[in-house]
Formats: sequence, structure tokens, C-alpha cells
Amino acid sequence: MVPSCFFISDMFLAATDTAAATMTWAMTELVRHPEILKEVQREVREVAKGKTTITEHDAAQMHYMKNVIKETLRVHTPGPLLIPHQSREDTKLQGYDVPAKTRVIVNAWAIARDPTIWEEPDKFRPKRFENSSLDFKGNDFEYLPFGAGRRICPGIAFANPTMELPLANLLYHFDWTLPNGEVPNVEEGLGIVAYKKSPLRVTATPYRV
Repeated sequence: MVPSCFFISDMFLAATDTAAATMTWAMTELVRHPEILKEVQREVREVAKGKTTITEHDAAQMHYMKNVIKETLRVHTPGPLLIPHQSREDTKLQGYDVPAKTRVIVNAWAIARDPTIWEEPDKFRPKRFENSSLDFKGNDFEYLPFGAGRRICPGIAFANPTMELPLANLLYHFDWTLPNGEVPNVEEGLGIVAYKKSPLRVTATPYRV
């Protein structure tokens, strides 16, 4: 039996890795869309007005910021092909015979960009999640950044605040612009985690709380 410490270690490493990639993509999309950046900063600063540090209680009230993270996970799914699965027994799926121990790879990136499911799927539009019940907890098969079912990512509860709190504090304490009018590259690199291929260059100006 594998010691539980290894599972916990894997969970922390995986959640930290994908959360860091998601934060980079979130900031990339926000500086590419200044109107969205201003709107989410307005919400963050209204909720946390007068504070020096944002807490999980504060982040829970930042609904637009949560939608920004949801849209980032959709447009830039951190684990594009999820973790490989394997069928346990012979089965039939839509007329096809699937033998036991068949490796199954789910292309979550393609699902999140499917034009038959999403309106203007290649555009970054956080407001598409307003008044929507869609969530990334595995109940909606058109949106699976963390997978679904019994094999859903076990670090989802850890990853959520790991994404929300850093992003909220960055948006609260600094104003962000692109140096010399640069346009950030949105090309994804190769690997298990979809990192940004080139570094993000931004200028941070401290905001007086």
C-alpha cells in the first residue's frame, strides 16, 4: 500500500503547478482585455475596501472574479487531456465495442472550445457564467477542467483558494498595464500542463488602499 503522505504530496504539487499556470493565463487575458480588468478590479476593491489583505471570506463575495477564473479554466484548461483513464470491463458505447483495459483520454480542451456547446468559444468572456449553473465540480460534462466522477482531481478544494486569493490580492494591490503597448502571446507550450509558451511581461503600479 502506498503511504498517504505520497498522495498528499502529489495533491499539493499538482494543485500548485496547475494553479500557477492558471494565474498566469488569467493575468494574460485580463491585460489583453482592459475593460474586463477594470470591471473585476472594481469589484475586488469594493469588497475589500480599506483592508490590507484579502481573506477567503472576502473572495467568496467576488462573484465576477470567480467567473474570470472559470473562463480562464475554460479557455486555457490547465490539464488539456486530463489524466488517462482505463475501462474496467468490456462494454459497448454508441455501437462500438470497448474491451476491458482500454485507455481512455478525455480532451477537455476541445470540449471547452466546442462551438456546438459554447457561443464564441475562442473569446474570453467571463460574463458567460453569469446566471449560469455551470461549474467545474464535475457535474457538467461540457466543462471539465478538473475531470469528473470518482476520478475527479482530489486537489480541487485546495486549488480553488490557491487560485482565488493570489488573483484577488494582485488585482487589489496593483494596477496592471502592458509595457510599451506590447500584446501578450497566447500560444500554449507543450506538456502535461498547458503553460504559457512565452513569459508574461507586465508593469505593476502599487494601488493606495
